[in-house]
Amino acid sequence: MATLLYNNQPALRPARAFNSMLSELLRDAQPTTPQPSTSFVPAADIFENAQGYELHLALPGVAKDAVSIDFQENQLVVTGTRPAPATEGENVPTARRLETRFGEFRRAFRLPETVNVKAISAELTDGLLRVTLPFDTEKVTKQHIEVR
Repeated sequence: MATLLYNNQPALRPARAFNSMLSELLRDAQPTTPQPSTSFVPAADIFENAQGYELHLALPGVAKDAVSIDFQENQLVVTGTRPAPATEGENVPTARRLETRFGEFRRAFRLPETVNVKAISAELTDGLLRVTLPFDTEKVTKQHIEVR
């Protein structure tokens, strides 16, 4: 049988609840700056299905014309700029804490030879860049040779 103890002496109880102390500790653990950053690295997810690969890059606040996708030397290179919010001027709120990153970005992904480079397509909607990398059906990656 468990024994339940209750501290009914107010002088011995903590002044603040544990949750509020923990929240305060975690809130200040992140390094912050009142100035926008000059670069950032967008998060990437890569999926594979029967038709090929799909690359997802998280680019919130990035316009379509600010993104460039190139293929060079067996690498898919995604570059662009995420504009920093205005921090000076009339009717602009003062930045007290900035945890998001802004500025220029560059991500490079080495592609396997099974990808059809000429059929790569990309779409940017709701801050998510989806790059479709279809398999090259003309290339042969596996072949079984029958012995006669």
